[in-house]
Amino acid sequence: MSIQTRRERERAERERLIVTAARELAEAEGWDAVTTRRLAAEIEYSQPVLYSHFKGKDAIMAAVAVEGCAELAAELRAAREASDGTRAGLAAVGEAYTAFARRRPALYDAMFTHAVPLPFATPEAPAALWDAFNELSAAVEPAAAEGDDPGLLTETYWASLHGLVTLMRSGRLPEGAHDRRLDLLIGHFAAGAS
Repeated sequence: MSIQTRRERERAERERLIVTAARELAEAEGWDAVTTRRLAAEIEYSQPVLYSHFKGKDAIMAAVAVEGCAELAAELRAAREASDGTRAGLAAVGEAYTAFARRRPALYDAMFTHAVPLPFATPEAPAALWDAFNELSAAVEPAAAEGDDPGLLTETYWASLHGLVTLMRSGRLPEGAHDRRLDLLIGHFAAGAS
């Protein structure tokens, strides 16, 4: 192994360590607890080492968000592929999305609540962001009526799921009616579909 290859591998391992430590700390104590000083202490590297990998906390959160989108895409794909029919696919994806947000609240916040330096909905967006969106789209497109814009329909479905998650997490919607709300949402999106 060349020295350059070894250095690249070590650099990737340090970045992985930083991102993992940030996720774990955020899940345990919230994003306010994640500081470069605290991360440096957690991973036993100096702050300059962190800054040699990431410009600051926002860049670390962006790396966490990209990783989270890849995980979400995989969960949405598994749910969609295990379902049969348009309505079942929408329901499975909706359930998988909301379950993901419940299980990983700090990760979900990095992905969709906190401002992070990521170019969403642009050609420059990282592939993982597109993968997550495309999994939502794969569930929504079969429900699109003639003349519907599948992209806008997917954005509307995603916004609806995000709104349900956000309002429940903040206590503004009672948790007990979540399944009924999700069923209503699916019913409207899948009206007339199998």
